[in-house]
Amino acid sequence: MIGSLRGILLDRTGTDVTVEVGGMGYRMATTPATSGALGLEGTEVFVWVHHHIREDAQTLFGFAEREERDVFETLIATHGVGPSLGLAILATLSPRSLRMALATDDLASLCLVPGVGRKTAQRLLVELKSRLELGEVDLRAASLAGGVPDATVAYSAHADVREALSGLGYGLDEIGGVLQQLPATGETSDLLRQALQKLAVA
Repeated sequence: MIGSLRGILLDRTGTDVTVEVGGMGYRMATTPATSGALGLEGTEVFVWVHHHIREDAQTLFGFAEREERDVFETLIATHGVGPSLGLAILATLSPRSLRMALATDDLASLCLVPGVGRKTAQRLLVELKSRLELGEVDLRAASLAGGVPDATVAYSAHADVREALSGLGYGLDEIGGVLQQLPATGETSDLLRQALQKLAVA
């Protein structure tokens, strides 16, 4: 069972990367964030790996951080979540964002994942709450400027920004990337303006 790889980044085609270790190339699927974080081809990289084994195939999934791999393995152990959906969830939401979405019942965040509708998001919300350790989520990070902890309100503003950007025609990758750059708190209008400014110069 392969758990990690250290070697040379031999090839990268979108989110599929090949890492050469001892003359052997290991091809794996990654998230856009992991693919970008690996740097230039020809450089040494380290990747946390989930080795997925089925009767008819063996597939490697690579992650820049161990936490991402651990969350991925929790996801695919959940009923109805296969490797493709698990990877799509992590491509849309970081482990911290996913935990925050679960802690604040943020269905809108889960619905941003391709292939996840409202009913599926509701089921994931219930099942993942019992599987993922939410105690690590610092709800104070999502408190309002006045100092009153209210993560639900703060992340509702982020959900409104997501919906507005989606309505303007921005893709999921663009929306997910810019939301990670926004402050955890603020008015929807201010956050939307900041998001549009960042997207304009991207």
